[in-house]
Amino acid sequence: MNKVVATAGEAIHDIHDGAVIMLGGFGLCGIPENCIAALVKKAVKNLTCISNNAGVDDFGIGLMLQQKQVKKMISSYVGENAEFERQLLSGELEVELIPQGTLASRCMAAGYGMPAVFTPAGVGTEVADGKEVRNFNGKDYLLEYAFEADFAIVKAWKGDTQGNLIYKETARNFNPMMAMAGRITIAEVEELVPAGALAPDHIHTPGIYVHRIFQGAAYEKRIEQRTTRKKKS
Repeated sequence: MNKVVATAGEAIHDIHDGAVIMLGGFGLCGIPENCIAALVKKAVKNLTCISNNAGVDDFGIGLMLQQKQVKKMISSYVGENAEFERQLLSGELEVELIPQGTLASRCMAAGYGMPAVFTPAGVGTEVADGKEVRNFNGKDYLLEYAFEADFAIVKAWKGDTQGNLIYKETARNFNPMMAMAGRITIAEVEELVPAGALAPDHIHTPGIYVHRIFQGAAYEKRIEQRTTRKKKS
């Protein structure tokens, strides 16, 4: 199967209104920004987005929020986006906030073919409302279901034409587990190399999980919050 596509637009061509999509990244680190730009251009609507966070007002998923493309956000941290806050408080946006470890575990469960996991995170809080609680060895755990995502969109440092991926440092974050979890996984990479060019021991995501891959362009690599101090005289 030929997995290489030419552009982000071609990669996301069949993402439809109402789709459930996972988006890799942590803050602005390792986000699939070329695919997000293509989704904004396509103007697909009523999306359910599963992501650690919702970007910032003018970058990442924040761009889709500006265009009212997102119906529901499933995230663990959303504190850097004023438009997200506005849509949440006005009732325009449905939000499911879940513990970060639970987000990771539900991605992992989907990738491993497990229907659900039990976790102690959230027991005794609002997170547990309406969920099954089971006691194991004297400790309560919540039943959390694996995600069911139509698409997973991830960003890697290097990839080959067979879809094998290598992530760079902290940009790995949620990308590997989301790459395993989508029915269709789309990968954008900074550098696309021929099959066999990557050392097998260095590969983080095997190509069997990836359905489409392309080399992205013009990565901004922004810093979400920059803190500086005055130079000592």
